[in-house]
Amino acid sequence: MFAEKLSSMLSRLFRPQPKYITTTVSPAMAQQLPPDKMPRHVAIIMDGNGRWAQKRGLPRSAGHAAGTEALRDIIRASDDWGIEALTIYAFSTENWARSKEEVNALMGLLLKYFASEIDELDEKHVRILILGDVDGLPGPQREAVVNAMERTKDNTGLKLNIALNYGGRQELVRAARALAEKCRLGELEPSDIDEDAFAAELYTAGLPDVDLLIRTSAEMRLSNFLPWQTTYAELVFDSTLWPDFDRACYLRDLRAYAARDRRFGGVHDAPEAQAEGIGGAPDGQNAEGAP
Repeated sequence: MFAEKLSSMLSRLFRPQPKYITTTVSPAMAQQLPPDKMPRHVAIIMDGNGRWAQKRGLPRSAGHAAGTEALRDIIRASDDWGIEALTIYAFSTENWARSKEEVNALMGLLLKYFASEIDELDEKHVRILILGDVDGLPGPQREAVVNAMERTKDNTGLKLNIALNYGGRQELVRAARALAEKCRLGELEPSDIDEDAFAAELYTAGLPDVDLLIRTSAEMRLSNFLPWQTTYAELVFDSTLWPDFDRACYLRDLRAYAARDRRFGGVHDAPEAQAEGIGGAPDGQNAEGAP
């Protein structure tokens, strides 16, 4: 029974998609936000796939497949609305500890995603960057992501960063080791190491810091995601489960960000913004934690 449901869902999710989709959120609605209040860099922890599947009597893998559909539209929305960079948390170094069945399903979805989406992403000038240990991926997945990065490296549109086999602490250790090696080789003096030198050794070198970090499914933790890059990020914990997260949810969270008073440790004359730190559907709709 589960196999039949999952097969049917996968066939719907990975059928050829229209280049442009109809949505209840028009570009004009996003343009109502002042340009200086739009984040340059949005990061998203896509949480709640398992709970979404559980509520429907489906295996967790079906939730991950449904989450891919939501991801398509959020990438398109980010591009449509002029956001410079979008970073998504796809697979952490800790996720290898999940069941073999779930890991295999996630790796399979990764291959299907790049096979079904790379042409449109390239056509829309999206540049793909993988954040994480690419060499630690299985061969087919490693080849797919390396090819995607190579194919889109000169694109000048949305910067789509996919955190894959990624761990924030591991990224910091990697950067520290790189700087230590440069010092050992005499290429760098320890006294020359500053924030810019450290940032240049991160996976995100050359990207702006994260302005807005969204985590879906109402969980309130960062889960080892971009600890350096989110130092001054505004956090929105959205109660919507990731497969249900659409442009309307995204716009709501962008509006929450726009209402914040970002002081970066200083003091502004303007009154403090009243925006709450928790987003999500009204009246607690979908306000359930991650599985």
